[in-house]
Amino acid sequence: MSNVTSSGEPLAFPAGFTWGAATAAYQIEGAVNADGRGPSVWDTFSRTPGKVRGGDTGDIACDSYHRYPEDADLLRSLGLSGYRFSISWPRIFPDGAGQLNQAGLDYYKSLLDTLGERGISAAATLFHWDLPQALQDRGGWASRDTAYRFADYAGVVAEALGDRIIRWITLNEPLVVAHNGHRIGVHAPGLTDDAVAAAVTHHLLLGHGLGAAAVRAAAPGAEVGITLNLTPVRVAADGSALNGSAQALERARLVADATHNGIFLEPVLFGSYPEHAPAAIVPPAELIKDGDLETISAPIDFLGVNYYQPEHLRAGDPDNLLRNEERPMAGIDGHVVNYSPEGMERTPMGWLIDPDGLYELLMRLSADAPGLPLYITENGCAAEDYVDPNGEVNDLERIKFLHLHLAAVARAASDGARLAGYYVWSLLDNFEWSYGYQKRFGIVYVDFATQRRIPKASSAFFARVASDNAVPPLPAAWPV
Repeated sequence: MSNVTSSGEPLAFPAGFTWGAATAAYQIEGAVNADGRGPSVWDTFSRTPGKVRGGDTGDIACDSYHRYPEDADLLRSLGLSGYRFSISWPRIFPDGAGQLNQAGLDYYKSLLDTLGERGISAAATLFHWDLPQALQDRGGWASRDTAYRFADYAGVVAEALGDRIIRWITLNEPLVVAHNGHRIGVHAPGLTDDAVAAAVTHHLLLGHGLGAAAVRAAAPGAEVGITLNLTPVRVAADGSALNGSAQALERARLVADATHNGIFLEPVLFGSYPEHAPAAIVPPAELIKDGDLETISAPIDFLGVNYYQPEHLRAGDPDNLLRNEERPMAGIDGHVVNYSPEGMERTPMGWLIDPDGLYELLMRLSADAPGLPLYITENGCAAEDYVDPNGEVNDLERIKFLHLHLAAVARAASDGARLAGYYVWSLLDNFEWSYGYQKRFGIVYVDFATQRRIPKASSAFFARVASDNAVPPLPAAWPV
């Protein structure tokens, strides 16, 4: 970045801000048959032909199960103070419940001791999508019993590891589990049933509430929260001029916001499902037992925020709905469409790059839940990374992405958002779910054939931000 002209002053972050990197067990650990681990739904899904690009699986992934000291050294070398990782439920309870696998707990004790020796604080996610297959065979998250089994698992882990973990996250992105895994079937367990997805939604939330209580009972004083992927909904400024559709656009905005954000955020914060959510995604009343919503909405100590891109709506052209990638918005009259604004850059995932959306989201959350600490638990981008002839990975696209988004976070903090930390996604290139190993999100390159780790240029940029607790001024021009 030294060849870029800059102006202005660095944007500082609050004192005590946590700088970290994030990973997830199935994406990095490998060792799927080691030391008594049971199979998860992702083992089953990834081994089903046609479900994951190239037939990739997480069988080896980054082999972090064996290489965690090296990964902890990477964190220390970057000067990061925090590591967000997930605990593999099937390592602890191979059958989801019943017989405890002590070797699984011992692995995480060793990982946590290694982090502690390097001065790195731990934020542990209890469920990052790898449900034990044995529980799926008994109904999975569509069954209320799974919420109780999750609470049992959470309590056992908190009792064993509570002296080593400062921050607990119950669930990661439950919306993705319900929607991708049970409504459209592109993630494990690969189901396509609206009624099942609605049941899964409620039981995930119930699992969060029960699990949070179990952690607090086993580890008094623990900080407990949940991580949600949240999506600002933007409406085109000129949309109301088409087809007299101002009312349809506002209705569509409310529905989209309830679908993407409110369906999990409102039960957690306010103890109710959103008024404007489509009927198909709201759990039916017979699933919601007395006391459920009180359990779900028990106060949390922080909210984890995963942000990648906003959704954009506008009034569509009824004669040409596919122009500019327009997609009719289901269930809304008035030709309202999702669309991709012209001229916006994208990542190799096809996701729009919009740091202002992150600022907007943080300010909205600060208004909805005043005083609640917010952690960015995921933010990052895939890039077309490669090792050049000098053995380096110069991922300038990722540096630009991080620079813009970190500036948005700093601006939100300056404007009153209670920001407490930022975990970049991800520490390592890893198994990117249904994309397999095609998409690289890491600030450290992984040669999957040799397991060699190569810090990318973005890791040096991120380390500088962490060291300074400030993001440098945005450049007047970016390198090309």
